[in-house]
Amino acid sequence: MTDDRIVLTYRIETPGSVEKLATKIASDQSTGTFVPLPGETPELKARVAAQVLAIRHLEPTGEPAFGSSHPGLSGHTRFNRGEADIAFPMAAVGTDLAALMTIAIGGAFSIAGFSGIRIVGLKLPAAFGEAWPGPQFGIEGSKRLTGVSGRPIIGTIVKPALGLRPAESAEMVRELVDASVDFIKDDEKLMSPSYSPLAERVKAIMPVILDGEQRTGKKVMYAFGITATDPDEMMRNHDLVVAAGGNAAVININSIGMGAMAFLRRRSQLALHAHRNGWDILTRHGSLGFDFSVWSKFWRLLGVDQFQINGIASKYWEPDESFLRSYHSLREPLFREDDRPLPVIGSGQWGGQAPATFAAVRSTDLLYLCGGGVVSHPMGPGAGVRAVQQAWEAAVAGIDLAAHARTHPELAASIEAFGGEGAKGA
Repeated sequence: MTDDRIVLTYRIETPGSVEKLATKIASDQSTGTFVPLPGETPELKARVAAQVLAIRHLEPTGEPAFGSSHPGLSGHTRFNRGEADIAFPMAAVGTDLAALMTIAIGGAFSIAGFSGIRIVGLKLPAAFGEAWPGPQFGIEGSKRLTGVSGRPIIGTIVKPALGLRPAESAEMVRELVDASVDFIKDDEKLMSPSYSPLAERVKAIMPVILDGEQRTGKKVMYAFGITATDPDEMMRNHDLVVAAGGNAAVININSIGMGAMAFLRRRSQLALHAHRNGWDILTRHGSLGFDFSVWSKFWRLLGVDQFQINGIASKYWEPDESFLRSYHSLREPLFREDDRPLPVIGSGQWGGQAPATFAAVRSTDLLYLCGGGVVSHPMGPGAGVRAVQQAWEAAVAGIDLAAHARTHPELAASIEAFGGEGAKGA
């Protein structure tokens, strides 16, 4: 493979020929269409046409992934499966991410004949790393801003997600700051509602953060929700946070799109915490959409600093194996060591999953984010922070969680509230 080709891997399922559909993707998504073209010369094809590099056949199946009621699939009893590597020349795509999404991905899903199609691999030439900024802070910058080293960054979310007024949010933040939490964020659903406008929330919360820094020397990172449809409005939100002394923001990346993310990143002074709500639409069907390792590369190039994924025993649909694939894909550099965003482990997390999480990832390069697992602790949110800290101390040291809880009442109360008997030794 030459260095100037973009290679995508498509997992294809079809009642027909995997080879023919791979060839059709290469043709339709580059120079060809449904009839021969007078200008599609051999020279033109050699210069800009996509090429099928390899096909690896998989076991066929008797049931179509899209369902037998899908148009054109009823009556078939065998569906062939395979993975096809298809190369797109840089001359045809360039380094523009919108062009890459349009040419190599978007149109492929509309081709007839599939009973399943999923993008499972993406290899990019070095030119993409030169064209796009990547994270401004990433793993090391997030650690530096929070003053954390040698352990996970412990974070939480202001809950209830909706309804709290700025002063009420600030009171909860004060308790969390006093408990030495490292990171707090607005819930992704909280942007600038009438009962808690962003400007008023920043005005109420940032003095609490700065007061804590004055008293303890530790500045808790607070990520404010600055998402907005209009990039100019989003930049005004960004500037509000910067002017008040903040250092992070929550961005709902699917909601704003790639163009707005690029606009923000090139002007940003904040650590950009990406929430991926809406991602499940693109991946939940196992034979349709994207693998996270493919989709996340777009946002990593655009400049995400912290990337929220799920976790062990998530409250959502995603199985542990899928979470682990997401985590390890973020740990792999794209082009250089500092282009790795900080993995953010969340979704129904509390201290009980810390041992299994550490055993699976064997790293503390992560932000461990607990919402209800902190703020719903029976002894209060401050005790919830301490319980998670204690759980991670035990996990990293290899101490049984139940044994550690005997001398740590916050952890013991957390296990009693959230874990039940089955989780005590988890």
